[in-house]
Amino acid sequence: MKVILLEKVGRRGKLGDQIVVKKGFARNFLFPTGKAVPATAANLAKFEERRAELEAKAAAALEAAEARKAAIEAVEVTISMKAGDEGKLFGSVGAQDLVDAAAAQGLEIQRAEVRLPTGPIRNVGEYTVEIHVLEDVDAGLKVFVVAES
Repeated sequence: MKVILLEKVGRRGKLGDQIVVKKGFARNFLFPTGKAVPATAANLAKFEERRAELEAKAAAALEAAEARKAAIEAVEVTISMKAGDEGKLFGSVGAQDLVDAAAAQGLEIQRAEVRLPTGPIRNVGEYTVEIHVLEDVDAGLKVFVVAES
């Protein structure tokens, strides 16, 4: 099925690209979320009329994401947990723990934005956790995990 993208979609394409995707992906994801429309002559004409508006919207979203990235990188989060003598935590620090600690610092982060590629944090130390703000914008959140006294 051929579609016109109304915004950047992962590695598939950017605003205005006409791509071929599977019907299920288009019906179940792209169309309901407003990321694409079917590539018909009428939709192509409508898209060309709205192109400037959509590009301005994408630029505003990118600017807001860059500002949010700067805010995230300016904050350092400290999490205190029980730990053994060698620095191994009794439990672990997961995505929800990071969201709660950031909220205590006044930083709004969604759980789905937290990227922990190696799994939850299980040792005391200093970590940089990746926060996925927008498609091309990732921020590094400094996290200090310390042992409770």
